Amino acid sequence: MKVKARSKYLFLLLCAGRISKGCYLYYVLQSRAWRFTLKLMSRSASAAHHPDAFMPRTDQVRPRRGALMYQQWCDLLFLHWEYSAEAIQATLPEGLFVDTFEGRAYLGIVPFFMRKIRPRYLPAVPGISDFLEMNLRTYVVDRAGVPGVWFYSLDANQWLAVKIARLFFNLPYEHARMKASRTPEGRIQFESKRIDPKRSAITCAFDYAAGSDLPRPAYGSLEFFLVERYRLYSNTLGGLRRGQVAHEPYSLCHAELTRWDENLLQLDGFALTGRSPDHIVMSRGVDVTIYPLERVGGG
Repeated sequence: MKVKARSKYLFLLLCAGRISKGCYLYYVLQSRAWRFTLKLMSRSASAAHHPDAFMPRTDQVRPRRGALMYQQWCDLLFLHWEYSAEAIQATLPEGLFVDTFEGRAYLGIVPFFMRKIRPRYLPAVPGISDFLEMNLRTYVVDRAGVPGVWFYSLDANQWLAVKIARLFFNLPYEHARMKASRTPEGRIQFESKRIDPKRSAITCAFDYAAGSDLPRPAYGSLEFFLVERYRLYSNTLGGLRRGQVAHEPYSLCHAELTRWDENLLQLDGFALTGRSPDHIVMSRGVDVTIYPLERVGGG
């Protein structure tokens, strides 16, 4: 009887030990998963011309780290104005330098439709994952000559996207009242007005439609310089950060533009040029992968 009781006792101890090990293993795996997620988010939160400036996307190497999120950029209108390189340089943070094409610098306004935005491993959410966006940008290189985009503002009509982008990417997102519609002929009518009372009196409006297709931008062309950009820069309390996106090269087309303005320049502190855009082009869209921000060496 004592032997049977002892065997039963040992059996219960063994089972308890296995259960404890299983619980411990589950706890460890969960903790590591959470630490990995928080580390990834914290990286994102803190997170002479380079020969790669005109490198085609297919020749670029994606980061070793996993993607942070996925999204679609649809019906993008690219409007660019030549602008004083000195005036642009005066607005850039330490460690960034205005990038030029044949000695010319540019400011760009890009209104578009954001679609199916979602974090890695999670689905898109109706009512949250689709919204309108418009940005004012210029083109830069860092001290190592790595080319990228510097955003002066990114207006969006989804307040949650604005909060997340400000918090985790330190990007200058602005909440705006925006609307867009399509006419039966396929024209896009796009309007934006910032919610900030100090700047809500100015409306940005565009009326455009896709025209005939253009050849894929050639390496070294102005179109390639303006649109084939796969890195962005952000200035945080911890220093300069660089993010990377990945997508197929843009398929471009002519843009039939009947209404436009450069009011976004004025909203972001630039003097108006008083002239039509120097370069106009459109893309029907791309599927995009977003990677976490990383510290810029020496930034």
